[in-house]
Amino acid sequence: MDPTTQAFLAAVLGAVVAAGAVLAWHISDRQQSTTPVADEPVVPPEVATVLSVLRSSAVIVDDTDTVVKASAPAYALGLVRGTQLVSEELDKLVHDVRRDGQIRETELLMSRPSAPARHVTARVAPLGSRLVLALVEDRTRERRVEAVRRDFVANVSHELKTPVGAIKLLAEAVADASDDPEAVKRFADRMLTESDRLTRLVQQIIELSRLQADDPLETPSAVSIDDVIGVAVDTSAIDADSKHIEIVTGGTPGLEVFGSEEQVTAAVVNLVANAVSYSAPDSTVLVTTRVEDGSVEISVVDQGIGIPPDEIDRIFERFYRVDPARHRSTGGTGLGLSIVKHVAATNGGDIKVWSVEGQGSTFTLSLPQHLDDLGAEGSIEPDRTQPTREALT
Repeated sequence: MDPTTQAFLAAVLGAVVAAGAVLAWHISDRQQSTTPVADEPVVPPEVATVLSVLRSSAVIVDDTDTVVKASAPAYALGLVRGTQLVSEELDKLVHDVRRDGQIRETELLMSRPSAPARHVTARVAPLGSRLVLALVEDRTRERRVEAVRRDFVANVSHELKTPVGAIKLLAEAVADASDDPEAVKRFADRMLTESDRLTRLVQQIIELSRLQADDPLETPSAVSIDDVIGVAVDTSAIDADSKHIEIVTGGTPGLEVFGSEEQVTAAVVNLVANAVSYSAPDSTVLVTTRVEDGSVEISVVDQGIGIPPDEIDRIFERFYRVDPARHRSTGGTGLGLSIVKHVAATNGGDIKVWSVEGQGSTFTLSLPQHLDDLGAEGSIEPDRTQPTREALT
């Protein structure tokens, strides 16, 4: 081969090698500048359908800790913000499940800014190879109810100890004073008083429990307020006479409310009995009725000890007494106003209180008015001549 041909072949080979090198460089550069697209985890359609009908808060997290699916309750509960889990405890639980694939369940206390903390139970399980499912149930209400139930049982136990213990001591005193007729009579009268108080306490506990189970009313009916007030006045007549307290009734006659006759009667009986118990001897208790904006208002006015302003919000709590030192002399159980509050709520009404310490209190029970088919709201005019608090002074 002559030198010219060799030179030509060498030039062609060099050009091919150079072109290959340039092509390889372009391919390598393109591969380096192109970001590989990873397959995003896909939530199976069946899972998405199930999550949409669940009442529980459900969240699905992928392997990059990104929330890929969350139910509406999860957002309402504040579990998710954007595409991230808010709770660090729940996030750690998801990591642990992803690490070993074991299903985990625990209770968490979720603190939220400018909102009360919530007690939740979380169950976290793997969903495929890359997804983790977290189901969260809000248990705050159950915890609150359980706490109230424990307090109620503790309070009932404490309140029952007092009369039961007193009866036991009085029985021992009667046995020791068997040869003293006057002492036996005195102790026997005290035993009757304590047994009456124990009976009232048990009855009111049963009544309050029944009221809490009667929400909402299944068969409301028309209730005559005149009859209800008549029962309340008769019930407190003996206690009022013993203290020379006059119970005055007035207002609009013939009114009816829509609710439970038994419950409404219990509420008014408790209000009148409370007024008599905490009123001074030789005073007056006033019970009036009127119509206001489609509701019947039953007001019970007393000239009792009154309620301090800082205690008004607490008087409807079970076993709460404004003057604990007087509860034994008045025979109070601390449940009467709690019963009134439950009756008002169950029958679609409201209870309000006005009070000045040392002057007395006015409790106003409002319940929906009942009108017959021929009646009209304007057919019953409020009695403008009904007695007022000023009439008692």
